Amino acid sequence: MKKTKFLLIGLISVSFGLHAQEFDLNAAIPTDPNVKIGQLKNGLKYYIRKNEKPEDKVDLRLVINAGSILENDQQQGLAHFMEHMCFNGTKRFPKNQLVDYLQSIGVKFGQHLNAYTGFDETVYFLPIPSDDKEKVEKGFQIIEDWAFNTTLTPEEIDKERGVVLEEYRLGLGADKRMMGRFMPKIMHNSLYAKRLPIGQKEILENFTYDKLTSFYKDWYRPDLMAVIVVGDIDVNEMEQKIIDHFNGYKNPKKEKPRKLYEVPNHKETFVAIETDKEASMSQVQLMYKDYDAPEVVKTVGDFKNYLSKALFATMLNNRLEELRNGTNPPFTYGYSYHGGTWARTKNAFQSVAMVSEDKQVEALSILVAENERVKKFGFTDGEFDRAKNQLLVQFERQYNERDKSESANYVWEYQSNFLDKEPIPSIEWTFSSIKRMLPFISIEDVNKMITKYLKEDNRVVVLTGPEKSGVKPVTEAEVLKALKVDVTKLTPYQDTKVSESLLRNAVKPGKIVSREVNQELGITSLVLSNGAKVSYKKTDFKNDEVLFEALSFGGSSLINNEEYLKVNLALSGLSEAGFSGLNKNDINKFMTGKIARVYPYITGMYEGFRGNSIPKDLEYLMQMTYAYFTDLNLDKDAFESFVTKQKGFMANFLSDPSMYFSNELYTYLNEGNPRYTGFPTAEDYDKADYELAYKKYKERFANAADFNFYFVGNFDERELEKHIELYLASLPATTDKHETAVDLGYRMRKGNIEKIINKGKDPKSSVRILIYGDTKYDKEEAVLMKVLGEALTIKLVEELRENESGVYGVSASGSIRKLPAGSYNFSISFPCGPENAQKLTQSALNELDKMIKNGPTQKDLDKVKEAARLEHKKNLKENRFWMTQLKKEYTDDADLDNLNDFEENLNKITVEKLKAVANKYLTKDKVIATLMPEE
Repeated sequence: MKKTKFLLIGLISVSFGLHAQEFDLNAAIPTDPNVKIGQLKNGLKYYIRKNEKPEDKVDLRLVINAGSILENDQQQGLAHFMEHMCFNGTKRFPKNQLVDYLQSIGVKFGQHLNAYTGFDETVYFLPIPSDDKEKVEKGFQIIEDWAFNTTLTPEEIDKERGVVLEEYRLGLGADKRMMGRFMPKIMHNSLYAKRLPIGQKEILENFTYDKLTSFYKDWYRPDLMAVIVVGDIDVNEMEQKIIDHFNGYKNPKKEKPRKLYEVPNHKETFVAIETDKEASMSQVQLMYKDYDAPEVVKTVGDFKNYLSKALFATMLNNRLEELRNGTNPPFTYGYSYHGGTWARTKNAFQSVAMVSEDKQVEALSILVAENERVKKFGFTDGEFDRAKNQLLVQFERQYNERDKSESANYVWEYQSNFLDKEPIPSIEWTFSSIKRMLPFISIEDVNKMITKYLKEDNRVVVLTGPEKSGVKPVTEAEVLKALKVDVTKLTPYQDTKVSESLLRNAVKPGKIVSREVNQELGITSLVLSNGAKVSYKKTDFKNDEVLFEALSFGGSSLINNEEYLKVNLALSGLSEAGFSGLNKNDINKFMTGKIARVYPYITGMYEGFRGNSIPKDLEYLMQMTYAYFTDLNLDKDAFESFVTKQKGFMANFLSDPSMYFSNELYTYLNEGNPRYTGFPTAEDYDKADYELAYKKYKERFANAADFNFYFVGNFDERELEKHIELYLASLPATTDKHETAVDLGYRMRKGNIEKIINKGKDPKSSVRILIYGDTKYDKEEAVLMKVLGEALTIKLVEELRENESGVYGVSASGSIRKLPAGSYNFSISFPCGPENAQKLTQSALNELDKMIKNGPTQKDLDKVKEAARLEHKKNLKENRFWMTQLKKEYTDDADLDNLNDFEENLNKITVEKLKAVANKYLTKDKVIATLMPEE
């Protein structure tokens, strides 16, 4: 779905008792005055905006209005190949110097520096520091070179063939095979069905250099480009840089026309029923394609119509969610929307569901029935009012965050404006207009939209799923029959009364008995009358965000083996029952117009909560926490609904070779561990003991004195403490005893192990190298292991991808954990061709040996350090980072005051220290596991 700010849907409560105001439906939607838009004489368009979050950073983006749809038959895959070549040699950055330079200033390849190719566009991302004029100038040189000065030497083209073919290989599998069969029906008689961006293997292997060069010359031209600059910058300086770097280029004398390719309408209903032995899930998709091309949103009247569409989708999806939460759910999830297809020129009303392998026809019938129910009876007033609240909330939140929005959000909007002519009004205009318009949108306006959507022609049904014995194949006749719902048997949707409260029991408040404030870090620590501890940090990083977590040691490690095997799957489904006598649908209706969510969990080492809210709805977050702690429902029907959805969702995951590989590997490594169950089967879920799991949940959450609660965000401290006393200090505390997570003593198999696992019909392999064991936890060594992983990743990319052209991606990571017992873990992983697996494994081991023998190069260490500096600088202004630090103080005995010594500690990391840690840990026994195709 398109990233249009005024199509986002959220939750908040507002009053619609607004004074009626007139508005001109024919007036143009005004463009946000904070963005400077211009066009050079050669046709290149640019967007510039000053935005200070994140500070000292600028997002540069080069957008090309050309993708795979413009390839000729001999160029299939070359639009995407061209994207790759922009990183492999330009006028100013020969060969691989571009990536090398960007890494030296802290920009990570893949994570920060990236690109993508679509049917209709190719887009390059370049986020760089903006506090150094030389770096900004280099950034403009890079995007200029991408646009016009890629060298495309035969040597580099041939080297990159292997990398692109490895990316092609990654895409092989059940999904691609099934897509190849159903795309010609969805994109009937359209070129889109024949121009998947990854292209054709034979062409990628054999194209002549001139085919790539001609694509570059034909389509990388100024009149098809936009440069977007958003960040902590001076707008006028950036405009001058765009002029300096791009104004001198000219379009070809004989321009190829940039055609828009249509998707022709058709009278038939096309049905695609596609199965595959490696398909991991079943899905149903119903598409009613529009007759006409998408309308461009230009006027206030167009905007009002978009709001009506959003209200329609909200109400219909709320109904589907209620069905999903019911006692006999027809699908794991389901949703409907009106929006884009793969083609820029065709939109469709689409209903999608993920289903159990034997319920595709039933789910399709229900999707059709819900559409027809709306057509016959419309929506209720209660649904309509709730949808208005849901629609308005996201705009209010965006409005409240208008001075804290990330630069990337604006970049995406400007890209959509360039490519799809989507409007870019300011959030001030948008929020004001929505408040004025919503009262003038009637339920009749929304109800009648379904009539335009539903039709019996220009319709496509796609069913995808596993091919397996015991599952009766669906026939086209069954699908066509499911599309014909007997509307005379449909009854109106029955809306239920909205609850008046999240709590049904009176709450007796407790007290805050002690307070300690770390003035330097802005952290307040409280002890409550029931023994619970609270730490909070008030921030202004976001105006409308509060993060919440709670932790207690113990988790499932305190459940004996026999009981654990009965409850481990059931524990994750307990919250499906709701709380305070309210089911999930009751809770969702009550929370309409409010933003607060809490999720309880029990893991191997902890029990706790995760949640978030906006400041004004913080009390609802507290109430949910109190209810989950004290009044979780016991509802077998809700649990059975959870089991049904889980079995449907996971039934065929092991058909996917990569999932099978992981399951087989870790089942083998955990042989002898009575608590290791591997990937759950339907029979495992049937054996799950719900009532015992409920009992264990109550035990784990019986003693609030053993919990630490954390809050980070823009709350009012007095309000927060008032809620803490009412809802947290009142929680039951049965004892002052503090539990710890128990080391049960089970370890993965030891020794030098080589294991080959065969699965899959495609020529795809995957290699995983593991080094692990017990150790005494050391904070400094934990940091050094992480740095070793990042430094080795740089070398593995250079060798396996750039030099050997054998992989698309490769990574290494290292860690040392404290709980439940001190342990270290280091891994290397990459996908590749089966014929190259052994050779590339040896290459990876060679790079590992160099790291052990010499440590990383100083140059690579400097790259890792610079990336860490930038990341830390950004993290210090992120609520999530501070939440993580608060928890680490509890779980890892971390000293928060060390955050002030970050630069000093970073400078202490040396090649020699890294070499020492590599020799201590990476010389140990290794597991080398390889996924190979079935013979």
